[in-house]
Amino acid sequence: MYQAKAYSAASATSPLASGACTAMDVITILRKKRQIVTGYEIELSAEQREEYPQTFTKVTIKHKLRGKIDPAAVERAIELSETKYCSVGAMIAKSAKIEVTFDIVEDGSEL
Repeated sequence: MYQAKAYSAASATSPLASGACTAMDVITILRKKRQIVTGYEIELSAEQREEYPQTFTKVTIKHKLRGKIDPAAVERAIELSETKYCSVGAMIAKSAKIEVTFDIVEDGSEL
């Protein structure tokens, strides 16, 4: 869930692109690690400067996973996404603090 304020359409796509980028990295890495992921959502929120240019100052990404998943595998997948694979996140990190969290819920429970 992306919490949009009055962002311009162009700038609003940056956190969305970062969320999509990291999600694809994480799910791909978890599948390679043979983790059983049966559900996956991303929640995004972002804060911008009031002054122009209204660059992002903080982006929060919450990974919500369901299945039989080792938390260490998720931590490593997120780390690899942040440090090696996700170029969108790397660009945003030049001007904004990126906070990443995750929750794992076993099958049969709500995300």
